[in-house]
Amino acid sequence: MNVTVRTALMSATLAAATALVHAETSASTHYSKSEIKRMEREAHSMQQYRALAIYFSAQKTSFELQAQSEKEEWERRSQDVTGAAAKYPRPVDSSRNRFEYFSYEADQMNQQAAKYQALAEKSQQ
Repeated sequence: MNVTVRTALMSATLAAATALVHAETSASTHYSKSEIKRMEREAHSMQQYRALAIYFSAQKTSFELQAQSEKEEWERRSQDVTGAAAKYPRPVDSSRNRFEYFSYEADQMNQQAAKYQALAEKSQQ
């Protein structure tokens, strides 16, 4: 498949997924870091745990989309590592680091979502 066509298809898919995540997070409330910390301290009911699980799950999805986008950029930048692109810090290294960061954050959000989902199920019993 032609690289341009593949890139266009991947961009369209990413745009659709981003719109879906934006719709999900728009439906849910946006919280500040201090609000999340307060909610974590005060959570004792199934609804509170479930709200935290939903929030962290939405965050995980957002980080996964950012990681996917950065992976595509990493692949694009790795095509040319000569000339100006070979000087330190190389753009390809920057993209790799950002991909690893977003992947790590997605894993952290997944762990938090799983933790609060388990607590919600436990408190339901």
